Amino acid sequence: MASFFAELKRRHIYRVAAAYAVVAWVLIQLVNNVAPALRLPEWAPTLVIVLLLVGFPITLLAAWARELAPAEGTIAHAATGKLDGILIAALAVVIGLVSYQQLAPTPGARTARQTSASTPGASPTQAGDVSIAVLPFVNLSADQEQEFFSDGITEEITSALAKVQGLTVLGRTSAFQFKGQNKDLRDIGQALGATHLIEGSVRKAGTRVRITAQLIRADSGAHLWTENYDRELTDVFAIQENIAQAIAASLRVPLGLQQGDTLVGSRTKDGAAYEDYLRAKALLRGRVARSTRRIEQIAEAIRLLEGVLARDPDYAPAWALLGLANAYTITSSQQYLNGSDIEEGRRIANTAFPRAEAAAQRAVQLDPNHADSYLTLGRLQVSRGKLALAEDLYSKGLALDPGNPDGLGLYGNMLAEVGHLKEALATKQKVRALDLLNAGDNSNTATILWLNGQNDAAIALLKAMPPENEERALHLAQMYAAMGRYGESADTLMEIRSGLYPPEIVESAARLLRTAPRAASAPQTLPRFGYLSFAFLHVGAPDRVLELYERNIDVGYSAAIDIAFLWHPSYAPVRKTERFKTYARRAGLVDYWKVRGWPDLCKPVGADDFVCD
Repeated sequence: MASFFAELKRRHIYRVAAAYAVVAWVLIQLVNNVAPALRLPEWAPTLVIVLLLVGFPITLLAAWARELAPAEGTIAHAATGKLDGILIAALAVVIGLVSYQQLAPTPGARTARQTSASTPGASPTQAGDVSIAVLPFVNLSADQEQEFFSDGITEEITSALAKVQGLTVLGRTSAFQFKGQNKDLRDIGQALGATHLIEGSVRKAGTRVRITAQLIRADSGAHLWTENYDRELTDVFAIQENIAQAIAASLRVPLGLQQGDTLVGSRTKDGAAYEDYLRAKALLRGRVARSTRRIEQIAEAIRLLEGVLARDPDYAPAWALLGLANAYTITSSQQYLNGSDIEEGRRIANTAFPRAEAAAQRAVQLDPNHADSYLTLGRLQVSRGKLALAEDLYSKGLALDPGNPDGLGLYGNMLAEVGHLKEALATKQKVRALDLLNAGDNSNTATILWLNGQNDAAIALLKAMPPENEERALHLAQMYAAMGRYGESADTLMEIRSGLYPPEIVESAARLLRTAPRAASAPQTLPRFGYLSFAFLHVGAPDRVLELYERNIDVGYSAAIDIAFLWHPSYAPVRKTERFKTYARRAGLVDYWKVRGWPDLCKPVGADDFVCD
């Protein structure tokens, strides 16, 4: 053996092996960096590694067969001595880098390649230091109708990242405000309050899908990581998992998973079913709210979801979404049918409530860790007037997904509706931090600011919302009226262009406000105003304010929804009436207060009575 090793040294085999290792490592890094830019297939780097591994023994055999450098002579010795020094130093650097990559504390499988071995932002990250926004992935499919799929993939990756405990993942609604906008990424990051952005594209063709994702520093626009995935549609969940874990690894943020857990939980093996699930989700995300078109969208979503579950009855997210869709049926129909026959509203509620609850319960049975199932159940219990149970369900959902903007928004709304205004505002501020540009929730936040006496902040928040938002004009008019600015209130009401409020009702409410604060001569002859009933407060007819909410209880739903404004000082005349007490009992408010604590404005009197200021 001694003579064999001596022969290896004489034929320079050690030197060749060291040089080969250094050159191979450089080639691998080069391919990893240029492959995404050149859009090389996902298997290209793997092929390079395989070829280099195969070439290693061949090169050594060639070096054995033919001596590559003279073994004698002082000049040769000097040259080879210097070369040996360079090779040893280079090999030491390679070994050091490889060792660091392997031994550095990077939790989670590093399933995708880094764009650089020394990436900015790859230093260990403390929890809360990183805030990420997943921008809408671009649809590169030939069929533009596939946009629901790219949007759905964006949402799914957002949800997966939200499970990483060390990341703050900003809300989907705010991120989608920049869909289709070719804005500077630094401006987007600043607008969202994000330290990092994720952008990408989706190309779907038949049963195959190609997804490209990139992690970018928001302050500099530097690309920290990128990857291409070209796989069968049935592998889409593995792609989502890979992207989320690779991003966490790039930022050196612990995954925080228990053994056996994954960031993407419930999955289906039916690609067509998954497509229909994403189609249904897109319909439920529709921007056409509180209109007949909105109700048609919900009905189509329910049809799609029922088809999904017929093909895969164990897919928990579809059950959760079906429960939510039925909940939307209840609230959208209730809002649209304010002036319709009460029996029709009761029929819808009696049909949709059991379906919604059964679907959400089934989702919990299939996947007890699916946060949206508990949030949907909580939403339904609010409508049922079972407020303590609703709060418990919200707490379960938020324990599983603490940064869920929708869940925090629902819980904040409920706290406001039961009169716990300070707690409601604190919860809404959390939502704002996660989903700054969510116009829908910002209107509720503005109301809660107003209830807490922050009039200027509330009005400023509403004025910053898009003019076409239907909640903007309604809430501004309500606030102006409470401040005695009746002309402005009436003018603002006339800006409403939503199908929820028939033009003749809007005009009638505006005319009434222009007469305030003079008492109306015959307010009982006026039609029901629905959500515009606040106008009655300012013309001496507070007894008419509760009509819509009493009617909702008669129908069988929305017992304690959209009632937060009842806690404003301008509603004090309403709160002092026996009619309000009756409503509070029927809506489940009193039962909740007895268990969870009374609001600041109300207190118990004896065993069965109470008073509110």
